[in-house]
Amino acid sequence: MKLINFIPIFVFTSFCFSQTNQDLYTIINTVSEQRIQKDIEKLVSFGTRHTLSDTLSKFSGIGAARTWIKSSFEKISKECNNCLKVSYQKNYFEKNNRRLIKDVWINNVLAIQRGKKYPNRYVIMSGDIDSRVSNANNYTSLSPGANDNASGMAGVIEAARVLSQYEFENSIIYVGLSGEEQGLYGGISLANYAIENNWEIIGVLNNDMIGNIEGVDGVIDNYSFRIFSEPTPANESEKSRNRRRFYGGEVDGNSRQLARYIHTQVLKYMPEMNPIMIYRLDRFGRGGHHRPFNDLGFAGVRIMEAHENYNRQHQDIRIENGIEYGDVISGVNFNYAKKLTAVNAINLASLAWSPIQPKNVKIGGIVQPSTKLKWDISNDSNIVGYKIYWRDTTAPYWENSRFVGLVDNFILDGIVIDNYLFGVSSVSKNGHESVIIFPSNVFN
Repeated sequence: MKLINFIPIFVFTSFCFSQTNQDLYTIINTVSEQRIQKDIEKLVSFGTRHTLSDTLSKFSGIGAARTWIKSSFEKISKECNNCLKVSYQKNYFEKNNRRLIKDVWINNVLAIQRGKKYPNRYVIMSGDIDSRVSNANNYTSLSPGANDNASGMAGVIEAARVLSQYEFENSIIYVGLSGEEQGLYGGISLANYAIENNWEIIGVLNNDMIGNIEGVDGVIDNYSFRIFSEPTPANESEKSRNRRRFYGGEVDGNSRQLARYIHTQVLKYMPEMNPIMIYRLDRFGRGGHHRPFNDLGFAGVRIMEAHENYNRQHQDIRIENGIEYGDVISGVNFNYAKKLTAVNAINLASLAWSPIQPKNVKIGGIVQPSTKLKWDISNDSNIVGYKIYWRDTTAPYWENSRFVGLVDNFILDGIVIDNYLFGVSSVSKNGHESVIIFPSNVFN
């Protein structure tokens, strides 16, 4: 195998946040490799976590797994003076003769840490509970699902342990989603629940496979990881699509801005890591549990390993032609899972501490020597001002920025609107920023 001896070199330009938060370094250092390993081993011990597997046993099947996940969240809540509201969120789905070969209750396990100032604004970290083997409808065979996706589920539990020791302005949801392998049913259920309850979702961080460092391509890499994000909202209006032909924004939807936010935070607080932004909803032709949220217009990304090993995914456990198949625990690198859990934790915290993003951002400056931006000022007393970003139209990340203070408009003199893309963020007293908002309309 080829071993990547990775030494990341990054040039920090003005797109980075202006100051660091020491709590985020503490959060990184508090994430425990040993606890993550123990949780992955426990999830593997249930034999199979297939969506259609046993729900009555206390020791095997998805029923035992979700009961244990719920009890883990409840234990964490007890240790933080009941700071988490733990519950099941469930829906009944009828068989469809494809992957749901019998009727089933899809049970998600939620732990909600309420924000002190904006309890109805949520940032979500999700992991999948279920597992499978080669035949997607085989719900009895041994299916450890060690990396796919005990690693992501263990990361969610560990993030809850660490972040439950802090208080945030916005709410955090730690959730185990069911039914992913059968058709993203858990995500569909929770996304619809969010709509029904008028949740304002800041972003969804879906973790699906965060423990493998040995790729089927022969690369071993314990520093790199991928952030998948779609370019524009799937449910945008025809008016928005038509406007984009003239004003741009083909890669500036809310999910892509969330991905850029995560990328920037990692470069700032975990410079040893190599975050790779992938300009795609998910792997080629494949899906994950952020997609149901994207379908309804919510910002959501998938965070996962950089080099997949398909011999360890959706496979019966066996040795064939000298090749070992199966998603067993020996294929998980616990230190790498710790790193990606820390990636999630610092972004959950940053977003949960972040101020309300600018509303109604508009842009002007057609056939003029300067670019004009305006937005609605928030009544959030924690906001100290706003920050304008701009970049070349071919640049993947925000390159330039200017803090403009507590104003509702600003003119960038000498910056011609034709040559750049623009965005605006809110900045709070504690130095945290909102996700950057791309202008939604034009004014003269």
